[in-house]
Amino acid sequence: MVPGPIDQTETEQADTKPVPKLSKGVVLGPDGKPCRTCTDVSSLFAMTKGTTTKKKLPTDCPPDVAQLGRSSWTLLHSITAQYPENPSPEKQSETRTFMQTFAKLYPCWHCAGDFQEWMKNGNAPRVSSRDEFGRWMCEAHNAVNVKLGKKEFDCGRWEERWRTGWKDGRCDF
Repeated sequence: MVPGPIDQTETEQADTKPVPKLSKGVVLGPDGKPCRTCTDVSSLFAMTKGTTTKKKLPTDCPPDVAQLGRSSWTLLHSITAQYPENPSPEKQSETRTFMQTFAKLYPCWHCAGDFQEWMKNGNAPRVSSRDEFGRWMCEAHNAVNVKLGKKEFDCGRWEERWRTGWKDGRCDF
């Protein structure tokens, strides 16, 4: 399994160099430095400024893991909402390839590894129809929600959330 966030105190690496104290939730990148796209900004602030207060960066700063996740799920669910009801074999192949490539290129390396592993473990993209792809995407999102301790979404309502709008009319214009 790909390693997750690190909750670390002062320790030593294999090469005996001291590792700085890290706040809970800080993920180190392959370079050994805190990974900006794998760590929530509040954890980075806590590490650098000694505070756990939720702060917001200006909107023109690189995204943290939470912003990246929200934006990515919005894009992915929107793609499923516009996916053909009866996609051609070529479209299905392209979509499978896209999802595999997306999982490899995702900027948060440990999130990417988790998603790749989830797809390899009996969860290959189901892309034979819009509904099947939408439900698969919802299941993928729910797998992440479970890992993060968040509430699961009712996948029977994926289309209402991402394509048609809520039945109570609040999304109508």
